[in-house]
Amino acid sequence: MFAIGIRATPKKVIFAIYDTESQSIVAVDEIKIPIAFTTPDALKYVRSNLLDILREYDIQAAGVRTTEPNAQSTNITRIQIEGVVLEAFASSSLKSYYIGHVSSISARLNMERKDFKPMIDGAKTPAVENWMGLNKEQREAVFCAMGAENA
Repeated sequence: MFAIGIRATPKKVIFAIYDTESQSIVAVDEIKIPIAFTTPDALKYVRSNLLDILREYDIQAAGVRTTEPNAQSTNITRIQIEGVVLEAFASSSLKSYYIGHVSSISARLNMERKDFKPMIDGAKTPAVENWMGLNKEQREAVFCAMGAENA
């Protein structure tokens, strides 16, 4: 089964595809939002491309890393994109999906919550191929995809 993990930013959506059977990362890529797009067009663009990716890889489970409820600064554009991602999940043929904050992602990975940030920062290295070659957002997307197996 293939699972996807999503990490949104205001300008792009990073995604990781995870094969739960071989326990390997199939792809890590991003949907770049053209800067000329208005907000509604950008949201439509993300939704359309994400639905294409879900169909192309026959994704069965998904997770999205969302803004922490107690974040010191919130980015409205990122929150809007996360909402569209969740709507796309609900409109798709996914068998399961989840909304991931640090605590819920850690729990799905059977990882101590306190270990999450050091792994994302690269201070600790999990048994994931090319972990140090990924940036922080890509690492969060990978963890979301791996956690989707237990969604």
